[in-house]
This record gives sequence, C-alpha cells and structure tokens, in this order.
Amino acid sequence: MPVKPKVSPRLTLLTASAVCSLIVLDTNIVAVTLPSIARDLGANFADIEWVVSAYMLAFAALLLPAGSLADRFGRQKTLMWGLGIFILASLGCGAAPNALFLDIARAIKGVGAALLLTSALASIGHTFHDEAERAKAWAFWGGCMGVAMTAAPTLGGLITEYVGWRWIFYLNLPVGLFLMYMVWRAVPESRDAQAARLDPWGSLAFSASLLCLIWGLIEANRIGWNNPLTYARLIGGALLLGLFVVIERLQQRPMIDLQLFRHPRFIGALLGMFAYAACAQVMMTMLPFYLQNGLSFTAVSAGLGMLPFAVTMLIFPRIGARLTGRISPANMMAIGLTLVGIGNLLSAWAVNSGGYLPFALAIAVTGAGAGLLNGDTQKNIMACVPRERTGMASGMSTTMRFSAVMLAIGVYGALLAGHTEQQLHMGLSTQAPALLEQSKDVASRVVAGDMSAAMSLVPEATRALIEPVARHAFVAGFSLLLWVAGLAALLGALVVGTLMRNPIPAPQPSLVLE
Repeated sequence: MPVKPKVSPRLTLLTASAVCSLIVLDTNIVAVTLPSIARDLGANFADIEWVVSAYMLAFAALLLPAGSLADRFGRQKTLMWGLGIFILASLGCGAAPNALFLDIARAIKGVGAALLLTSALASIGHTFHDEAERAKAWAFWGGCMGVAMTAAPTLGGLITEYVGWRWIFYLNLPVGLFLMYMVWRAVPESRDAQAARLDPWGSLAFSASLLCLIWGLIEANRIGWNNPLTYARLIGGALLLGLFVVIERLQQRPMIDLQLFRHPRFIGALLGMFAYAACAQVMMTMLPFYLQNGLSFTAVSAGLGMLPFAVTMLIFPRIGARLTGRISPANMMAIGLTLVGIGNLLSAWAVNSGGYLPFALAIAVTGAGAGLLNGDTQKNIMACVPRERTGMASGMSTTMRFSAVMLAIGVYGALLAGHTEQQLHMGLSTQAPALLEQSKDVASRVVAGDMSAAMSLVPEATRALIEPVARHAFVAGFSLLLWVAGLAALLGALVVGTLMRNPIPAPQPSLVLE
C-alpha cells in the first residue's frame, strides 16, 4: 500500500464535514419523498413514521458505543467501516419491495451513519487544538450542515419527481465511494489511548429504552393510548433508561461520564441541543407533509417551498459567528430558541389562515433560529469535556440530537394523527355519519400523504364532500403540532439560557483517567 502524504488540517476538516453533510443530506432528503413512498408501497402513517424512526432509532441508539469504538479502534478506520455499511444499506433501501424491507434497510443504514458521524466529529475535535481555530472549524462544519439542509428538500423533490424516490438511495453509491477515498487520503488515524472498553450492557439498555419509547409512541396511534401495551412500552422505556444510568455509574470508565451532569452549564448545553433538534431540526421532516397534504404541492414544489427555512438556516450561522464576541453562549442559545419558538407559533397561525406566503415567512423565522443554534449547540457541548474524550462528547451530543428528533417525530406524529382523526370524526358526524367507522383508516392515509388511497376507502359519490373535510382535519392537526413545538422552544429558551450562565466546568482528573 502506498504511503499517504501528510495532509493539511483544512483537508481533514473538509472531508469530515463532507461525511457529516452526506448524513444530514440523506436524513433530510427523505422527508419530501415520504408521501411518494406511501403511495408506491401502500403504507399508512405508522408505516411512514417507521421509515424515519427505524433509521433514527439505530442511529441514536448506537451513537454512544460508536463514539467509544472511534476512540478505541481509530477514527479513520471507523469512518471506512461506516461508509461501507451506509452504501450497502442504501442499495437495500432503493430495492425495497415493501415498507418492512425498507424499514430494516433504513435501520442498518442508521448503524453506518452512527459510525460515520461520531468518528467524523471526533476527527475534527482532535485535529484543531487552538480555541480560535477550533471555533472557525466548527463554524465551517455548521455551514456545511446548513448547505446540506438547504439542498436536501429541493434535491429530494427533483429526484422523486423526475427519476423516482428509489434513486435518492442509489445515488449514495458513487458519493460514498468517493468519500471512502477521501477519508483514506485526508483523515489521519487517531485514537484515545485511554479509551473505555466497550460497554455492551449499557449499549443494550440504552438502545432498548429508545426502542420501547418510540415503539410506544408510534404504535399508540394504531392500537390506542389506553391499550395496556402502550403503557407497558412507555413505562418499560423509562425503566430501561434508569437501568442504563445505573450501569454507567458502575463502570470504571463509562461511555457517558456522569460526573459531567453535576455541572449546570453542561446540562444546559445538552438541553439546548435537545430543544433545537426537537423544535427546529425535526421541522425539516414535518413541514413537507403540510406543503404536500395541506397545500397540495408536488414533491418538487414542496422541496422548493422549504427554501425559506433552509436559506435562513444557511445564512444565520455566519451572523452568529460575528456575534460570538458580543453575545454570551447562554444568550445566543436563548435567542436562537426564542426565534424557533416564535417561528413555530407563526407557522401555526399561517396554516390556519391558508396560503403559502405567510407560511413561508413564518418558517424563515424558524430557520433563522435554527441557524444560530446549529453550530453553537455542538460547540458548547464539546467545550465542556477534555480533548482526549472528544469521541465521548461527540457521541453524547449527536445522541441527544437524534434521540430528540426521533422522540419528537413520535410525539408530533401522535398529536398529528390523533387530532386529525378527532377532527375528521367530528366532520363526518355532521357531513356523513354513515362513514364514521372509516375515520381512523381515512385519517391514517391522509396524514401519510396518500389522499387518493384515503378517498378509495369511502364511496365514490361522497368523495367530493369528504376530501375537503379530511384536508381541513389534517390542517387542524398540523396546527396543534406547531403550537406545541413553539411553546416547547420558548420554554427551552428560558431553561437553557438560565443554566448556561454558569461557568464551564474545570477539568477533573476523573474525567480523563480512571
């Protein structure tokens, strides 16, 4: 094998950021395609939620052990393995004959994505030591994420409309192979000499906890919130999360150093990541549903319709970087979350008023807040841990991010499906009482974006009457979702801004060596 020339830190940063951008692009590009997937595979809303959640579940559940793997066995090696798994799973997604096969392939893809993201972030953290240089590196990384998020909806709509949704996954093959070459050439091998041993019991408890929680949230829409299975899954998830904490406390060098949770600033940084992901980042998945189901946009139009959100999210990290010296991290996080909250509340008003223009202005405000938060959330978490544990820190931050997205999809999906069904039931009780028994199935198809399948469940003579009722029910459900997201972001701004005013925790020997 030829000897690789010494590479510049900038090329390492560019390559690692490109890997992260591939994950962000792949995560967000799927949102615009979901109604098309639902129609092609005959899927209901619960099936469509699993297309997103199966990926997020594997992703979030494995981020912590993936961080330990990157620290222990080497970041470059982990990147190569992650890209290989990601490429093969993408081919499986493209060839999926049904929703179940697609969900399984998406879960495997999440495994590859977890290996990629933690090792890429750890490589950046390990490469840049100087505080000013590290700040510039994270600003560049945040800009790359913004570009990927900006491109994802439009690119997804174009591919879906003109080539077909399966090519969204097939195109990962050439891109992934190119990135494998760049990783080999541009990312030097690095590891933590004091890396923790693998923690299979902790990983299993955490993964099982997330599975039970998201399983309970999604399936509750199908079997009912009063079903004993729903209670069992949600309570089981909470108990398993407690078991995970107990297991980590017993470890000599755990995946998560629980001593960090003694520091309010670190808790605030993590909560800031959670609130950002649950109230802003998740909207990249949820908002295209309204554009296609509420405003009857095509996939391409829905992708273009997301541009106000994406463009402000791309611009505002630069504004935030210029304000860094003037505004404290606590105030920056509070301002970003406040903008997200206001944007979501304005969006809730806009969907009820109808029309695209007020909705576009509202989501631009949400995108502005998200842009301020995107790079800052990662930077604030990484600032609270020593350099040699960057793998652990990146694992914790990205776990918090994608666990929040996944749980938010479950919660918002439950609100959307439940309120849509309730509103449809009320509408049918006055317009077509004979069809009340079909309200649950019709609502499930409407929320998934398959209006034609929903209308096929009712007599042809009543379809012209029922379709506007169903669409109005969906809009009411989506408005409730946005109200909840907006109020949650404002609450997050208050809590996070208060906690982060505490000083950064001083390095402790127990955080470095055991």
